[in-house]
Amino acid sequence: MSKQTKFLLNESQMPKAWYNINADLPFAPEPVLHPQTLEPVTPDFLSVLFPMSLILQEISTEQYIEIPEPVQEVYKLWRPTPFFRAHRLEKALDTPARIYYKYEGVSPAGSHKPNTAVPQAFYNKEAGVKALTTETGAGQWGSALSMACNHFGLDLEVYMVKVSYQQKPYRRNLMQVYGADVYASPTDRTNYGRSVLAENPDSPGSLGIAISEAVEVAAMSGGAKKYSLGSVLNHVLMHQTVIGEEVLMQLEMADDYPDVVIACTGGGSNFGGFAFPFLRKNLQDGKQTKIVAAEPAASPSLTRGKYAFDYGDTARMAPVVKMHTLGHTFVPPTIHAGGLRYHGMSPIVSALVDHDLVEARSVKQLDTFKAAVTFARAEGIVPAPEPTHAIAVAIDEALKCKESGEEKTIIFNLCGHGHFDMAAYDAYFRGALEDFEYPEAEIEAAMKLLPVVG
Repeated sequence: MSKQTKFLLNESQMPKAWYNINADLPFAPEPVLHPQTLEPVTPDFLSVLFPMSLILQEISTEQYIEIPEPVQEVYKLWRPTPFFRAHRLEKALDTPARIYYKYEGVSPAGSHKPNTAVPQAFYNKEAGVKALTTETGAGQWGSALSMACNHFGLDLEVYMVKVSYQQKPYRRNLMQVYGADVYASPTDRTNYGRSVLAENPDSPGSLGIAISEAVEVAAMSGGAKKYSLGSVLNHVLMHQTVIGEEVLMQLEMADDYPDVVIACTGGGSNFGGFAFPFLRKNLQDGKQTKIVAAEPAASPSLTRGKYAFDYGDTARMAPVVKMHTLGHTFVPPTIHAGGLRYHGMSPIVSALVDHDLVEARSVKQLDTFKAAVTFARAEGIVPAPEPTHAIAVAIDEALKCKESGEEKTIIFNLCGHGHFDMAAYDAYFRGALEDFEYPEAEIEAAMKLLPVVG
């Protein structure tokens, strides 16, 4: 077993194709439905929001889809990303487990999100699109798409969840550096935003509301603007699989293979990108790797949500998909893991959990920050609040190995750095953060508003 700390690939070893898990699923995917008719959507409906190239990727069953050369050229700004053996964390925990982490915080935007932002900008540019709209929670996605649009000469409007807009001003500034226009959602710029403000002028916003605003702007633009989504959809998760494909090569360099694979999940892109190549190994090669999706106890779509058809946004303009959902009316508490506050979950990830191919765990906020500080003091990297959920689960697994004496290999994705999240750490050290478990009564009330699909 290698004693190395970091495992580095060179540019010639970059993955040349994205992995499409749709080709290997042992079950048929559920249909995507029109939000008004609740009938399966047509390409014409989706083409109002997305270029046809991405629609075709969304429904493709090809196992691999080639990465275009212009996308690979931009990827080279940060890919391949490093893979680390966490020797110091292992020592701090006094565990016989071997712990590794992939570090996606080396991208210019500071997270894994450019892995899909760059191809989405490319395919829109190729289709003749001039401008995009999107939403963002913590700002990681907005930062990434702002960077990508800048590279391909596209204008961008970002609707940022208001509480994150206020908590994370430097994320907003980063988007502005890349040339994007950023608005605190709900805004008075859209019909839906105005309706939310009329009912609740102090609304903190939600990803569902921000999606509604961004979708409305694109849909009402007469084709001048398209919409771009940073998670949930099949093609988004597929673009992220460059992460897991690189890790497979890096594990060969380490002469190791994981017993446990862990990634945080809010909509599913980070989790899918990291875990799907290992799930392929489980499905095709008979590997027995445990794959864990870690989510906040305050926004527990996988662990407490219902697996049902629901709208992708609060205004019920986005397509209806079958997913683990807390209800499209869900307005989350103002936890600091802003990227994990979506009401639903990727349909693919939801189905994998439903078929017991993936395990879901929820983690309380204070436990995540405790894990983050333990990790940072051992490894030196300050993580974003989102991947602290994966770190907490990895530490828990490592401590179980300490109790049992097992020498398991545990890997997780450190999907972004926390350099713009110091307000969250400040609140943690001041004792101003609280644990919050979403009330069961709220979930039950939201379930009554789900669409009735025959």
